[in-house]
Amino acid sequence: MLNTKKDPGRIVKMCLIVLIGAFAVSVVSSAFSPGAQAQTAASKSELPSIHNLNGIIPNSTDLPRVSLSTFMRNIAETTGIFAFITDKTESETPAGEPITVFGWQELLMVAVGFLIVYLGAAKNFEPLLLIPIGFGTIFVNIPFAAMGEAPHGMLNIIYEGGVGNEFFPMIIFMGIGAMTDFGPLIANPKTAILGAAAQFGVFGTLFGISLANYLPGVAFNLKEACSVAIIGGADGPTTIYIAAKLAPHLLATVAVAAYSYMALVPIIQPPIMKALTTKEERLIRMKQLRPVSKVEKIAFPLVVFTLSIFLIPSAAPLIGCLMFGNFIRECGVVERLSKTMQNELINIVSIFLSLGVGSQMTPDRFLNPSSLIIVVMGLAAFAIATASGLLVAKFMNLFLKEKINPLIGSAGVSAVPMAARVSNKVGLEEDPGNFLLMHAMGPNVSGVIGTAIAAGVMIAVYGG
Repeated sequence: MLNTKKDPGRIVKMCLIVLIGAFAVSVVSSAFSPGAQAQTAASKSELPSIHNLNGIIPNSTDLPRVSLSTFMRNIAETTGIFAFITDKTESETPAGEPITVFGWQELLMVAVGFLIVYLGAAKNFEPLLLIPIGFGTIFVNIPFAAMGEAPHGMLNIIYEGGVGNEFFPMIIFMGIGAMTDFGPLIANPKTAILGAAAQFGVFGTLFGISLANYLPGVAFNLKEACSVAIIGGADGPTTIYIAAKLAPHLLATVAVAAYSYMALVPIIQPPIMKALTTKEERLIRMKQLRPVSKVEKIAFPLVVFTLSIFLIPSAAPLIGCLMFGNFIRECGVVERLSKTMQNELINIVSIFLSLGVGSQMTPDRFLNPSSLIIVVMGLAAFAIATASGLLVAKFMNLFLKEKINPLIGSAGVSAVPMAARVSNKVGLEEDPGNFLLMHAMGPNVSGVIGTAIAAGVMIAVYGG
C-alpha cells in the first residue's frame, strides 16, 4: 500500500497513467468499430475533391456564401453608429397612432438615459432609483440588442413579471412599511390632516387636466388624467401601481416624473415654503412629542388595515402591504423578516422595478407632446400638494392653542423621509435650535397613507 503522506507524487503518476490508458483504449475501439469505419467512408465519398472546395468550409455547405465585401458591409451595417444615422422603424404611439421611429431618436433616448444616470450618481438625486432607470433607458434603446422585445428580452421579462402589474409596487410598500416609524403620527394625530391636505395636489391636478382637454392637441381621458395627477403625491410605487392599472402606456413617463420630483424635493419645496409662510411662522417651536407605547405601535397597523378593508377596499392592497411591513417591524417576534424587508428584499425589487421602468423609455412613448404635458402637469401637482399642506397648517393655527409650525405642512407629500428633512432644514435656517424632523414625520407618513387612499378612490371610480 502507498503512504498518501509520503508518496503523493507516485499516486498522481499512477492516476495519470490509468487515465491515459483508458483514453487510448476508448479511441482505438471507436476508430476500428464497424460503424465508425462506415461513417468515415461515407464522409469521404460526400466530400468534394480539394480542387472543388472553392473555399467552402466542410459542414457549412448549407450556409450562404459571403464575399469579403459583403462581410465588411454587414459588419458596418450592424454597428450602432450606422443604426443611429440611418435606422428607421414603424411603431405606434401610446394612443395607437402610427409613428416612424428614427435612429437619431434612439440615440437621443440613450443620451437621456446617461443624463438620468448623471443626476443619480453625480447629483445624488434618488440614486437608488434613477441610476437603474437610466441604465434601463440605455439598454432598451441599444440597436439590435432587443433587450426590451417580447418574449425573451431581459427587460421585457422584468416588465411583464412585476412592473406592468402590482407585484413590484406591493413589495416596495412592504419594505416602506418595515422602515417606517408611525410613532410621530400616533403621538400627534392632528398632523394626519396635513397629509390629507397634500392630496389637494392630486385631485386639483385631475380637475386641471380635465379642463386642459379643451386646449388644441391635448387629449387625456379620465384614466390617463388619474395616472398623471397621482404624481402630486410624490409616491413612486403608488404612481406605478395606478398607472399600470389605468394607463399602462403612460407608465414610463409618469414614473420617471414622479421619481424625478421626489429627487428634486430639496429644490422645489423651499421656495414655495418661504413664499407662503412668514418669518414668525417659521420660528414657531413645537412641544416635544409624547412617548408612544409598544402596544400603540403594534395596534396602529392592524387598525388602519381593518378600516381600509371596510371603508376603501380598493386601497386595501396598498395600505395592507404597507401595514403588513410595519406590523412585522413593530411586533418584535420576526426580526429576521423585518430586516429582510428593510434591506435585501426592497433593494432587489427596487433594482428590477427601476430597470423595468427604464425599459419603457422608448422614443414612441417618450418623444411626443403628451409626455411634455405630463411632466408639466406633474410638477404642478407636486407644487399644489406642497402649497396645500402649508396653507392648511396655517388655517389650523387659527383654532389651535398650541400652534404648529406651518413648515411641517409641506411634508404631507409622500416623499419619505426627504420631505420631512426639508421641513427640518428650512426651520433650522431660521432658528438653529428648532428641530422639526420628528414633528414633520407625522404628516410625512400620513401622506403615504393619504396617497394610497387617493389611488384607491381613483381605481374604485375608473378601474372598471
